[in-house]
Amino acid sequence: MIKSVYRAVVCALLVLVATDVRAQLVIEITRGQEDAIPIAIVPFGWESTGTAPIDVAEIVAADLQRSGRFAPLDRKDMIERPTRGEQIRFQDWRYLRSDFIVVGRLMPDGPDRYATEFELYNVLTGQRLTGHRLSASTGSLRAMAHRVADIVFEQLTGIRGAFSTRIAFISVEGTPPQQRYKLIVADADGENQQVIASSSEPLMSPAWSPDGQSIAYVSFEDKTSAIYVQTLRTGERRRVSARAGINGAPAWSPDGRKLALTLSRKDGDVDVYILDLATQVLTRMSFDPGIDTEPAWSPDGRKLYFMSDRAGGPQIYEVDIDQPNRARRVTFEGSYNARPRVSPDGKQLAVVHLDRGNFRIATVDLATKAVRVLTQGRQDESPSFAPNGATLIYATQDRGRGVLATVSIDGRVQQKLTASSGDVREPAWSPFPPEPAARTARTGAE
Repeated sequence: MIKSVYRAVVCALLVLVATDVRAQLVIEITRGQEDAIPIAIVPFGWESTGTAPIDVAEIVAADLQRSGRFAPLDRKDMIERPTRGEQIRFQDWRYLRSDFIVVGRLMPDGPDRYATEFELYNVLTGQRLTGHRLSASTGSLRAMAHRVADIVFEQLTGIRGAFSTRIAFISVEGTPPQQRYKLIVADADGENQQVIASSSEPLMSPAWSPDGQSIAYVSFEDKTSAIYVQTLRTGERRRVSARAGINGAPAWSPDGRKLALTLSRKDGDVDVYILDLATQVLTRMSFDPGIDTEPAWSPDGRKLYFMSDRAGGPQIYEVDIDQPNRARRVTFEGSYNARPRVSPDGKQLAVVHLDRGNFRIATVDLATKAVRVLTQGRQDESPSFAPNGATLIYATQDRGRGVLATVSIDGRVQQKLTASSGDVREPAWSPFPPEPAARTARTGAE
């Protein structure tokens, strides 16, 4: 039964359910870390006239709280609001049981530019842990605030922050037969949504290029499947595969020069290929008569992981790029493991795993093959790692609606991202930006 259902899903290329995402995504933390770090993010001072163009501290506090690892102090409980380190009376903040404190200022920095200077202190010892000055244009102020959160997060956890990254996802407006599919890109907190592509026919399988500048996706706008690559900054796009049959599941190579993808031959056999984007040369990577699909690259570009039903049910296999005819099975626990995604360090796979009759997100340790189920939904799918490897985003159902959700890699922190109406599906987390979104400089001794 599972196999027949899976074949139907693959042959339909995961046609999406109707959705409507006109509204911003609303984030709800459903489970946080019990020992979340108490921290005070004091409102930043505004060193000019009029009203500050942005509340940097509010965005930083929301980012840190959303990570589930921090418990920011409520502003109404702050008995003072210092903006510089020398103004902090640490005993007051110890009384409020904050372990750390962030203070800072926002100021004009030339035509259409602003700068922020901030400092992070250990409240218990009074030690200054770091200080930075960041500068950004008016249109990048939110990105600058996310960058502040990234710096604080990394300083206190040792893990690079991913608040400055973005997510892509699919939505569909309306009901059959009047539907409008959209590929949307947003900041990691759901803000700044941009429609990248729109069609009356299905769009699916968004995949970020390694530099974060382009997205590959599948479109049915000509009534048949085709894979497009679209540059985000200019909107320019090109069709890179429109071969007879299935064109699906694009995945970028780490060097950005190739796509692994799923193609079907005239006899209906579904296999994984590598497409050289410059030459259009195809290299076949799987050779079984069953369904081979959903490729994912190892971080070093030497291997591909993919789903195959050659053993009677969906399982994950790996193959060396240089030896495509020698696939090896990776997953052995459970009757269903699909949609592999590789962690940034290459040590784990995220998969859709059948767990007691429910489809859930799990990780597979590639060294030990141990499986760890992270989610508790009934129809969880489409996992995607954050670029720091600390969190997974995935699609699920909530009260009959499609929503996005995240779970930390240890399963301790969970949250939902819900549109105010309709459904959202197929999330993909961007890589880190090649450079910080705002100009950064350290301030003072540490």
